[in-house]
Amino acid sequence: MNTPKNLYPRLTPAVGAAGAVLLGLATAAAGQDSPRARDLGVPFEGTPGPLNAITDVAGIEVGHHTIIRGDGELVVGEGPVRTGVTAVLPRGRASRGRVFAAWFTLNGNGEMTGTTWLRDRGILEGAVMITNTHSVGAVHEATIAWAQANLDAPDWSLPVVAETWDGFLNDINGFHVRQEHVFAALDSARGGPVAEGSVGGGTGMRTFGFKAGIGTSSRIVEAGGDEYTIGVLVQSNFGSRNLMTVAGVPVGREIPDLTPERGPFDTPPGQDVDDGYGRDGSIIIVAATDAPLLPHQLNRFVRRTSLALGKVGSIASNGSGDIFIAFSTANEEAAHNEGGVAPLENLANNNINPLFEGVVQATEEAIVNAVVAGRDMVGANGRRIYGLPHDRLRDILRRYNRLAEPE
Repeated sequence: MNTPKNLYPRLTPAVGAAGAVLLGLATAAAGQDSPRARDLGVPFEGTPGPLNAITDVAGIEVGHHTIIRGDGELVVGEGPVRTGVTAVLPRGRASRGRVFAAWFTLNGNGEMTGTTWLRDRGILEGAVMITNTHSVGAVHEATIAWAQANLDAPDWSLPVVAETWDGFLNDINGFHVRQEHVFAALDSARGGPVAEGSVGGGTGMRTFGFKAGIGTSSRIVEAGGDEYTIGVLVQSNFGSRNLMTVAGVPVGREIPDLTPERGPFDTPPGQDVDDGYGRDGSIIIVAATDAPLLPHQLNRFVRRTSLALGKVGSIASNGSGDIFIAFSTANEEAAHNEGGVAPLENLANNNINPLFEGVVQATEEAIVNAVVAGRDMVGANGRRIYGLPHDRLRDILRRYNRLAEPE
């Protein structure tokens, strides 16, 4: 197959041979360009920004630190390790980054710390951190330490740390994410292209039984006579294969093979168990905009990301932690105000619909980008998760008359 021109290049880690491999990957670090969903001919609605990434929203920086180490039989505390941490900084790593914000949970089998105060205050301060389920505490503590060392942070802090479960491939009970890894993710945060797939917190994740992880996308919309940018980043780890839908096409039913496999050190080895609704689940969604939305409007905005999950085939299953956060980079003075009255701008509710539409579109594409970016990975006990075969995806879209050939 001739690969279409890469319109929105994706950075992926250059992964060496298994065993004694440790990766530290910055957002803009050297890596191979590989096709994203649009490059393969997946049709999406809406107009993306120049990078088609959350970093199209001015000021946002993203950093990853990826840990890939060891192979073979699982030895708790030693590996194999397939995990990491991702940092999203609303105003960059040089700022404490107060922004108006809101959060929402579609299904609550998961964790996002700091949300009780965020809900009452309507303000996010600092980074949104994403990692694996059993590393939330370590990332929480390290994020505070990094802010104390770099940002003249106050003596109390309530960081936002979210998680999804990577225990199929990763020695999750070995607690391999440590302070130096969190510092590396935060220190490496930059604007520009964002690495996708098996990087950072997404290293060990899967979606619809295919290798996935981090994905991102953006939209440019007009609302109330002005142009605004919407950016979304996901850590995607949910879904049952038979429900997988891409551009309205039942791709999952068309690719019933290549399902996750237990390894030779598992009892019994062979195909992974799937109850029809996905053996594990969860997705973290970070949605950002430069539109002047207030916290109550951001709550409405972030809830719309759920519609994108439905479009790709999620039912928010019982075991899934579907937790979403949104923020606006507008009104910086008001968000930082500590006393008195501060001026602010507010987009009228009657003009908000284009933002609702844009965040649904960007979330859908970010999820598909996460799956397209996934490559075959072998982890703990030799377990394997396959990447989505790009040629088969294109063939399926073509048969359903949904393939969009790039110009």
